[in-house]
Amino acid sequence: MNVIWEGKEMCIRDILMKLPDPKPNYNTVATQVKFLEDKGFVIRRPIANTFLYSPAVTEKEYRGSSISSIVRKYFNNSYTSVVCQFVEEEKMDIEELKDLIREIENGRKQD
Repeated sequence: MNVIWEGKEMCIRDILMKLPDPKPNYNTVATQVKFLEDKGFVIRRPIANTFLYSPAVTEKEYRGSSISSIVRKYFNNSYTSVVCQFVEEEKMDIEELKDLIREIENGRKQD
């Protein structure tokens, strides 16, 4: 998706050229782009004998969708469980948790 967001509208060969070495096979990239299209993240437009692909969602929308999917699948749709997991694994300390609570409270006050 990063390559597609950068290039705006690209064919599979354009996407492939932007990928770092070692480059995947053309068919692998085409399969992944088809998957992204099926999920609604990418749209395609026919031109001559090929297709041009462009983003259908913003980076922020894509991330939100991905995170929501993970929370739904692995944490029983509980964002609290996600935060608890971070705290238990010491990937988030108490001060960060307090900062997060302050941000949430401040965000609610602005609404």
